[in-house]
Amino acid sequence: MVLRLVLAATLLVVAAAIAWAGFEYVHFVQAPLNVGRAGQTLEISRGEGFQDIVRQLQEQRLTRASPLLWRALAMRLGVANRLHAGEYELAPGMTPTVLLEDMARGKVLHRRVTLVDGWTFAQVRQALGSAPKLKHELDGLEGDAVMARFGQADASPEGEFMPDTYDYVLGMSDLDILKRAHAAMQAFLAREWTARDPSIPLQDSYQALILASLVEKETAVASERPRIAGVFERRLKIGMKLDTDPSVIYGMGKAYSGKIHKRDLETDTPYNTYTRAGLPPTPIALPSRAAIHAVLHPADGDALFFVAKGDGTHQFSATLAEQNAAVRKYILDKKKR
Repeated sequence: MVLRLVLAATLLVVAAAIAWAGFEYVHFVQAPLNVGRAGQTLEISRGEGFQDIVRQLQEQRLTRASPLLWRALAMRLGVANRLHAGEYELAPGMTPTVLLEDMARGKVLHRRVTLVDGWTFAQVRQALGSAPKLKHELDGLEGDAVMARFGQADASPEGEFMPDTYDYVLGMSDLDILKRAHAAMQAFLAREWTARDPSIPLQDSYQALILASLVEKETAVASERPRIAGVFERRLKIGMKLDTDPSVIYGMGKAYSGKIHKRDLETDTPYNTYTRAGLPPTPIALPSRAAIHAVLHPADGDALFFVAKGDGTHQFSATLAEQNAAVRKYILDKKKR
């Protein structure tokens, strides 16, 4: 009789323990992780095992559940040995089930960095340098050393990267982004060069890249790009200097303080298109796809001059007399007023 009572009591204890464990498991599965704010992330390094992952969740106070509960859930989902390294985005209300399924699918967080039309390479470096969770391998590399990574040793990196928005994940580097941007620029430039207007006075695709950077910096108005490209190319055909301020400013470097003066136009540098004929030696910025297309398909016309009207657009002129009149109207008279 006593043995039966002991056995019954033992069974009750076991049943209670199983019921409690079941209750704990159900509560664990249904209760959200302790995510305090949107944008919080979890980083899993390569080589971390299941126990390491649970330990990190506990250290970050995302869970108080035991490793046994996490293991039981992972086994039920069939993901215990399929969790991927990477950075995972956490959201308030996320449950352990959702997190484990995300990790099993490798649904890592994709971040973005944008390289903007008209940026110099220095601005590109700055943007990549401030991009969160991106490894920095550019530090200490000069421009020619960067280009050597892409098989173009001693080349200038200016203008060589396609302005666009690029996705990246934890573990990628700034050089990975530049490699994609360089490949995109080379591919686009090659396609456009093949389909170019055969009458343009450009000898190769690199000259097109240089001229496109000038067009990019001269106007932000899309409809004007082919017209400005036409002006520059007509000037190149007749040996007339390009006289473009953005190139002069680029050549001034840190000496440029926000204004360009007559002495700046008269001070010779490799980029001073008032003192030197032809194209500058390298691009001066990242040209957009539209600017590249414009220089390879310039607008017809007879204009050799243009002047800013003050509203973002330009007045185009075919003769010096027309240009002088436009300068008086849009610049000199405006200063008097």
